Order: sequence, then structure tokens, then C-alpha cells
Amino acid sequence: MKNKIFLYLFVFMALIGLYLFVSSGNMQKAKDTQIEKLEAETARLQDSLQKLNIKIFDVQHFSLENNDYALEYYDHLNLVNPERYIADKLLETNERKGDNPLIPYEGMEGDFKINKINVLNHRWILAEFTDGKHWGEIILEYELKDDMGIDFTLSNHLLYSSTF
Repeated sequence: MKNKIFLYLFVFMALIGLYLFVSSGNMQKAKDTQIEKLEAETARLQDSLQKLNIKIFDVQHFSLENNDYALEYYDHLNLVNPERYIADKLLETNERKGDNPLIPYEGMEGDFKINKINVLNHRWILAEFTDGKHWGEIILEYELKDDMGIDFTLSNHLLYSSTF
């Protein structure tokens, strides 16, 4: 009787060992497949990230921050961030009551105010304006003087005919 119990116990343990061996092999295959998928996804994401970095570099090409030739014009003023200073001065024109004086349109749903600014170089600014419902863009010429004053001159403008 004792021998039969040990035999049944041995067979039962052998079956459990066989089950664990087979299931661990299946788990390993599943994990290997999952790792391969994640490695492929990582490679795809790294490629996408590299493409986006190239695109960002191309977009930043036309900005004062990355234009060493244009920044040389402001070396004598000892400005830490000339682009931010110019943008702040332009945003100060929004503080006047009513429409911004640089925008040649009257606001339809409210006052037109400048909301986005891209300082292209030491002479030009591209800005977006809105009244909350209608949108447009302006190109400004500017001159930063030695006394830190700035003169803005409207070069061109457009107002989008429809909104989304």
C-alpha cells in the first residue's frame, strides 16, 4: 500500500513537473514575442522622434533665437533674451483699450488682440491675432533702438474669411 502511494505521488509530481515545464516554455515564447513587438515599436518611435527633431530644427531655422547673424545686432544691448523682450514689447500693445493699434481690422466679436508671436530675425515678426472667433495674421517690421525702445511697422496683413 505504501509503495502504491509513493508511485501515485511520484506520477502526480511528474505530471506537475511536466505541466510546469510546458507552461514555462509557452510563457517564454509569449514573453519573447512581446519583447520583439516592443523592440519594433521602440525602433519605430525612435525613428518618428528623429523625424520630429529634424522637423523642429527646420521650423526653428526661422527664429531669432537660432539666428546668430541677427543676434549680433543686439550684442551691444546686453539682452539675455532679445526674442522674449521684443515679444513682451509687442504684447504691451494689447494693453490699450479697444483693438490693437497694429491690427488694421475692427474686431467683430470683441477687440482684436495679438496672441501668438514669432520673431523671425532682427527685422521681422510674424504674429497671429484674434477677437475670439475670427483669426488673422500680420507681418511686422520692427526696430530695436539703443534706448531699448521698439518701433513696430505693419508690413502686411490678412484676415481669414471663415473660421472652423
